[in-house]
Amino acid sequence: MIELEGVPELIDPVMICAFEGWNDAGDAASTAVGHLDREWKGEVFAALDAEDYYDFQVNRPTVALEGGIRKVTWPTTRLSVVRAGGGDKPRDLVLVRGIEPSMRWRSFCNEILGYAHELGVEMVVVLGALLGDTPHTRPVPVSGVTSDPDLARSLDLEESRYEGPTGIVGILQEACTHAGVPAVSLWAAVPHYVSQPPNPKATLALLNRLEDLIGVRIPLGELTEDARAWQLGVDQLAAEDSEVAEYVQSLEEARDTAELPEASGEAIAREFERYLRRRDGQPGPGGHATDAGGGIADGREGGTGGPGSYLRDSSAPGAGTGPGTGTGSGSTRPRRPSAKDDTAEERDENGESGEGDESGGEQSGGRERPDGDQDG
Repeated sequence: MIELEGVPELIDPVMICAFEGWNDAGDAASTAVGHLDREWKGEVFAALDAEDYYDFQVNRPTVALEGGIRKVTWPTTRLSVVRAGGGDKPRDLVLVRGIEPSMRWRSFCNEILGYAHELGVEMVVVLGALLGDTPHTRPVPVSGVTSDPDLARSLDLEESRYEGPTGIVGILQEACTHAGVPAVSLWAAVPHYVSQPPNPKATLALLNRLEDLIGVRIPLGELTEDARAWQLGVDQLAAEDSEVAEYVQSLEEARDTAELPEASGEAIAREFERYLRRRDGQPGPGGHATDAGGGIADGREGGTGGPGSYLRDSSAPGAGTGPGTGTGSGSTRPRRPSAKDDTAEERDENGESGEGDESGGEQSGGRERPDGDQDG
């Protein structure tokens, strides 16, 4: 039985979920939910039983000393609640953050849906990030997908048509659909040649799209400056290697060519409407989420920091796969493009699309392709 003692009556609640692991390239999605939790000082009210869903040889518990006392922290999924916005139109967010479960996925999703039902959640938004052929110098592509045709029309989303292996993001979205709960997945594309976490630019792009979707202004703190520093670091490292620089240029050309039709009156109008919606508020220390779309697009704007710890070898074991990442070589050089990078057919076989629509695909290595037809 679900106990919700201490949880107040919620206002227009939306559930925001992210899971470390297969669907979390660059830790972009889980970092986005963690940012919401920190900025709005979330209070954890529930945690799923780790024994039911996790293999502790895959996701090991950790031990720390607190005041001289040893404390064990078990890998699990926790739920917290925050009040977003404020003023005349506050809105509550139920934040679900954890690790992709090792087992019993159906029970896992049913337990999360049980909380959603008890809390009166109006919509579930699941965040994900995938590896793709996207240049780090351009705005991060974020696609929104749903299995609900009516929701796709009303929120200007894509309908999911993906067929193939999926992760917990796809399973949870499908469970929501069968339970009659409106559900949306937002996917950010992370450059595969610099895939190691963190990727603050992708996190920023997800928060930008989430802000538009739920109609709540999100404070960004230092995230915008972190994103600028990340991009400047990649720029510097790419400039040191002519092959990498040439490869990035080819991705830029492909991206710019693909996006020419988007330079339409309708696209410009959407950006202007976003500006008008935000104009009444004053930017915080980190600016606005819309900075992800253009403010750091060319890497020449200001910002502190340099190459730093953001950049590691994407060919290292576990690159971009959540827990256990960062265990690779520790190199700060972007991966050199290989011969297969120049062959679209081979990229498809490895789970990566050519530049373009990344929505709902997942990471490379035999996983879902970011071809626009995905599980959500």
